[in-house]
Amino acid sequence: MESMIKDEIFEHLEKHNLIKDSQHGFTKGRSCLTNLLEFFEEITRVIDSGKPVDVIYLDFAKAFDKFHMKGISERFTVME
Repeated sequence: MESMIKDEIFEHLEKHNLIKDSQHGFTKGRSCLTNLLEFFEEITRVIDSGKPVDVIYLDFAKAFDKFHMKGISERFTVME
């Protein structure tokens, strides 16, 4: 069921050109690896042109696994 809903939403987004070319995650034929490769190519072009480049890497892979979801949902309920 979830897969069918996801497919319908994705089809709608594609049909109406609502997904930017820069989107890699959760799109067919693209992944974190393709994102990294495109980023690397762009950085290489900038460096080759003689311009300086600064890069900051952030890793959110496990960030949300560390939240106590029950406590957070209770706080949001109180905020409403």
